Amino acid sequence: MLVAHIALPVPLARTFDYLIPEGMQVVAGARVSVPFGPRKMVGVAVSVNGNSELPCEELKSVLEVLDGESLYPGTLWSMLLWAADYYHHPIGEVLFHALPMLLRQGKPAHAAPLWYWRASEAGLACDLNSLKRAFKQQQALAMLRQRDIWRHQVSELELSEAALQALRQKGLCDIHSQLPDQIDWRGNFAVQGERLRLNTEQATAVGAIHSEAGQFAPWLLAGITGSGKTEVYLSVLENVLAAGKQALVLVPEIGLTPQTIARFRERFRAPTEVLHSALNDSERLSAWLKARSGEAAIVIGTRSALFTPFKNLGVIVIDEEHDSSYKQQEGWRYHARDLAVWRAHGEGIPIILGSATPALETLHNVRAGKYRQLTLTRRAGNARPANQHVLDIKAQPLTAGLAPALIARIRQHLQADNQVILFLNRRGFAPALLCHDCGWIAECPRCDHYYTLHQSQQQLRCHYCDSQRRVPPQCPQCGSTHLVPVGLGTEQLEQALAPLFPGVPLSRIDRDTTSRKGELERRLEEVHRGGARILIGTQMLAKGHHFPDVTLVALLDVDGALFSADFRAAERFAQLYTQVSGRAGRAGKQGEVILQTYHPEHPLLQTLLYKGYDAFADQALAERQSVMLPPWSSHALVRADDRDNQQAALFLQQLRNLLQASPLADEKLWLIGPVPALQPKRGGRFRWQLLLQHPSRPRLQRLLQNNLKLINTLPASRKVKWTLDIDPIES
Repeated sequence: MLVAHIALPVPLARTFDYLIPEGMQVVAGARVSVPFGPRKMVGVAVSVNGNSELPCEELKSVLEVLDGESLYPGTLWSMLLWAADYYHHPIGEVLFHALPMLLRQGKPAHAAPLWYWRASEAGLACDLNSLKRAFKQQQALAMLRQRDIWRHQVSELELSEAALQALRQKGLCDIHSQLPDQIDWRGNFAVQGERLRLNTEQATAVGAIHSEAGQFAPWLLAGITGSGKTEVYLSVLENVLAAGKQALVLVPEIGLTPQTIARFRERFRAPTEVLHSALNDSERLSAWLKARSGEAAIVIGTRSALFTPFKNLGVIVIDEEHDSSYKQQEGWRYHARDLAVWRAHGEGIPIILGSATPALETLHNVRAGKYRQLTLTRRAGNARPANQHVLDIKAQPLTAGLAPALIARIRQHLQADNQVILFLNRRGFAPALLCHDCGWIAECPRCDHYYTLHQSQQQLRCHYCDSQRRVPPQCPQCGSTHLVPVGLGTEQLEQALAPLFPGVPLSRIDRDTTSRKGELERRLEEVHRGGARILIGTQMLAKGHHFPDVTLVALLDVDGALFSADFRAAERFAQLYTQVSGRAGRAGKQGEVILQTYHPEHPLLQTLLYKGYDAFADQALAERQSVMLPPWSSHALVRADDRDNQQAALFLQQLRNLLQASPLADEKLWLIGPVPALQPKRGGRFRWQLLLQHPSRPRLQRLLQNNLKLINTLPASRKVKWTLDIDPIES
């Protein structure tokens, strides 16, 4: 008897053995339906052979085969199996993460048939006057006698589904199905829209990438903001699509997809599909199927779009490759950028990592000869570098967080009919609510963190666990009604600017104002039309957006980033500052960047302003090398949490003892902890962590592989929730 080794979406790092009934064909990568305890589950066959550790009589049988072939093309399948090992995550959860939700639920892995209504012979011969008492039926039959009606057109044609069903019961029409035709875009592929003239650096980059088109070649496209990286992507894709191959373009978050999609669709007459978390399940499956069949030429998506199957993939582009959004922070904690490089290697295709502020790990790979760098040093067209200023706000009278000199500069830019961006990476009205009489501060009891005041909804919200409550009418401690907001958020800034700049249209772009579907696109379109003169935004505004009329960008409150316990904070701030300042002066107008700070002498600010991001990166890499921090070593972080603030620390101490006793532990292994996490309480649970550091990634991997199976033998392991994060980017 043949045995199928089935991966199921359960948090267990193993497969489950099932007998394959005679006459049933099961192939690796295909879905099957199997009994699991008292229920039926959908699983994925990992392998098929005649071996099982259990006697045959104890094995249950596969109930049904859902796919005749693997849902994962060869390279994608190899990548997922490798990633499950590298990230030490259950194989079932990894394989199911890579499938659209409807496929996880067992729905067919092919396009749904299209249904249409057609008049029957009786309907064609029927006297329409016989339906004069049923006007909607008469109207529907009259139209059906002229042509078939697709079911999705019924409401568009102002017909009634009920009327058509009534006609069907009378035998006057029927409903039929037809599989949608697959469209081959290759024969009609063309470049449409305006091609911008490439400058020498852009043309050199496109030529270099094209020269390595048929083989694995990882390219870092390091271009200052506004240097035309997207135009390089488009030119590279033109060559790839002309050869009949497909392209995958990853962007860090949904906010960047509207303008990216628009540019790609304007340029190419080729089907472009989108994959991100705002799509419904049917939309995701449709895009997935079109990529798999080759019907989609380009797929643009966020992190998880990396797992899309392609018929003939020719290039991968990772835009803003430094962005932390590419790292999954829940469940399977993979890094999409790193896996994309793995996939490109397996596919034998080029991959382009684009950024104005490359990650230090990426720059390290360039220096080690693993990646090749292409540099764009000139802003595209006639755009000029922005003038940068630091504004010392010590002892300054601030109005809504703005210094008088900044308010004056905003007025000057507005009077010149330009636009202004005010960057404040803190949404809500104020980060805290305080009682003026007794000093009480509204605090989330589940996180030991201050509630953020959202005044328009009269709510206090915790931005860590998402809990919320109404703003109390009086202080719960002393009964005073003198409750005052402390600090500045985007909502308060928007409210305070209206009287400062009467009649000037404002637009606030943050997660609160863009949560409804289509709202982000609407607000961005309003900005491009010039309807909003002052833009207030969080990090959403920092990345990749092109606003030709913005000439002033001001960063209002960034001092918290200069003094952090996280060793990556300086890198993140340098990237954020460079990206935000790059929004100014992108279309020939002189741009200006103003940074408000209480610490103008800070060495990080001095390096960034007077020497630029490259100098900062050199300095940061040298500092990390001196203390053997990544990328000069590898990290693994074990997090544990509990409800009593005792078991998690005990479990991690037991794990530390286990690792130290391993024969694979050597003098180069650093174990740091157990220590409380940087945010020690979240959602009512106390959080602790243990950091493993080793200069050899393979050695660290072997240590984990050999000891993870022993974790469940630790006495405290069943009293905590714990996770393992390989190559963590957050503490």
